[in-house]
Amino acid sequence: MTPATAPSPSATTTAATATPAPAPRWARRTAHAIALCALPSGLWRLAMASGIYVGYSDEVLRDEFGIPGWGIAYVVGLTVLQEIASLLPLLLVTDRRRFRRPKAVAITAASASAFATLLALSQVVVYFTVESQTFMSDTANTVAGFVFAPLFVIGPLLGAVTRSYWKRHRA
Repeated sequence: MTPATAPSPSATTTAATATPAPAPRWARRTAHAIALCALPSGLWRLAMASGIYVGYSDEVLRDEFGIPGWGIAYVVGLTVLQEIASLLPLLLVTDRRRFRRPKAVAITAASASAFATLLALSQVVVYFTVESQTFMSDTANTVAGFVFAPLFVIGPLLGAVTRSYWKRHRA
């Protein structure tokens, strides 16, 4: 009589324990590009909070933005939140971190991508109508446009990284 042998762990791989394929190189580079796209505007805001001239007069900084004062905390806090949010797509391409519910992660990331795209489009309208015409000189307005322009591609780039994540993790 032969003893019953338990199947090896490799022979009992299920869909829940299957390891997804590693992220493609383009997805990793795109996730890093998202983090870099947020950097120029963050540095611009930090310069504004620290008193470096970025195109606004001292009167506008004081009256409209509360700088110096509570506006510094707001601008720095906004910059920190933006940078943290721009690093989150790196979690979609890492092999070290696995989420328990990849479908929920993909849906959340796709929603964030759509939101970022719509937000960027709304900011284009604001840039060309209200803000740019009121407080800044033409040169400073052009510089601010170049500094904030990379933010407009974050939504589509996040969508591409999310699609790659979804394709690798679907059952």
